[in-house]
Amino acid sequence: MPNGLLAEDSLRPHPDGLALRLTIPWYRSLWLSSVSTIRLTVDGAEIPADDLAFELDGTRYAIAELPGQSDQLWFLQQHPLLVVRRDAPVAIGEEHAVEIFGELRLPYMQIAPGRDGGPGMYVPNVVRQSLTLTVTDRDAAALATVSDVPPPPPASDADPVKLGLTLYSASAEFRAGWYDFDGLLDRVADLGIGPGIEIVASQVVPTYPVITDAFVARWRAAFDRHGFDESSFGANLDMGRRRDRDMTPDEEFEFSELLFQGARKLGFPLVRIQSAKPELLRRLLPVAEALDLTLAYEIHAPMGPNSPEIMKVRDVYADLDSPLLGFVADFSSTMHAMSPTLLRAVRRAGLDDEAVARLQQIWATDASMRDRQQEFIAYLDSRDFDPGRLGSFAHLAFNMHGHVDPREWADIMPQIKHVHAKFYDIDENGQEPAIDYPELVRVFVEGGYRGYWSSEWEGHAFAELGEVDPLLLVRRQHDLIRRSMHAVEAAGV
Repeated sequence: MPNGLLAEDSLRPHPDGLALRLTIPWYRSLWLSSVSTIRLTVDGAEIPADDLAFELDGTRYAIAELPGQSDQLWFLQQHPLLVVRRDAPVAIGEEHAVEIFGELRLPYMQIAPGRDGGPGMYVPNVVRQSLTLTVTDRDAAALATVSDVPPPPPASDADPVKLGLTLYSASAEFRAGWYDFDGLLDRVADLGIGPGIEIVASQVVPTYPVITDAFVARWRAAFDRHGFDESSFGANLDMGRRRDRDMTPDEEFEFSELLFQGARKLGFPLVRIQSAKPELLRRLLPVAEALDLTLAYEIHAPMGPNSPEIMKVRDVYADLDSPLLGFVADFSSTMHAMSPTLLRAVRRAGLDDEAVARLQQIWATDASMRDRQQEFIAYLDSRDFDPGRLGSFAHLAFNMHGHVDPREWADIMPQIKHVHAKFYDIDENGQEPAIDYPELVRVFVEGGYRGYWSSEWEGHAFAELGEVDPLLLVRRQHDLIRRSMHAVEAAGV
């Protein structure tokens, strides 16, 4: 998924001068308050802030007003306009050089909480683009997709794990509008993927965090005709939704409770939670009990089952002693190499062979994520390479790729309620080159896990739109998992 606000079809005619059709530079919907900065240059001239307006759903905002819009959602599939006032409007067919700089704050990725009632620190996403665009009034066409794929072997009651996917795997295509919600489920069914379906609520629900009756009706109509099963409801906690302060404990509870109610309305038995604060969980457990929901905290790179942060969660679970509490195992934690898709992306961003090699060397060390990030950024600075050219990759390379031993999952196997079968690539041999799936299957089958493995292709964080077909990759990953299961069974496990 390109880390950009602009695409080739962004430049549009407008009575005020011109407009740029914006794309949200992230995989999920964000609040307008997430937008910190937008600066624009057209044909070498920087546009004064007073001549820029951000227009969403017919409402215009000055750029300086955006950080205050904590109640206005920028839904993933929406394309607001950045309106530029000019003396003469542009005409269709004209070419113009456009440079845009954007900075966003990701409100659920907290680096450090606020102090004395102030705002916390959050992971930033920086966008820099320089493009020559042609004025158009037409959206770019979606790429053709392949559907004539042999059906997978039928699932068997003897299969030790159940397969499915998270719709997050098609984030880029959904963001681009290549699929609506119904069409995405139709393609999943056409490729024989399923039956488990997982969603990230902040990605697919236009009225997030509220699940309306209208969305429930649409969900059921699209979902039930394919015989899918609800597997996991991904709930974020947008602690930094407001720019002036973090959520209060009451606000965190109310936001989470609202999402839990939505999960139950859609029929999900499990919610992937983002926070394991003891007092928050104490308040949420009665809600989960009333709604018959399992709550599973995600263990994601760079952490593993025995990381200090996760040991604290395990201690909280032991204290609360509830069968409704568990973990989502995300296989980004247990990688043995950096993904080829990521390495291609950083090369496109300007890293040479020496820098790519140094990145991999730093990644493979046992230093903390923050220390490795800082070491790599210091290395880039020593090469006079602006880390900002990598956008969020300078951070994502470390917090999305962990190298914990896969055997550590066995230490918490009874508490694993759901699996994110994370992957980035499937090579010509049908293997994931950075994640040892045969070993992971062995560990989970021997450990007695019998729940869902939800395929999660996260290559969209690094790949260009249209570079691969993620749903075809999911089918190939399912084939890999099935082969691995059958190999374990043949070995007599």
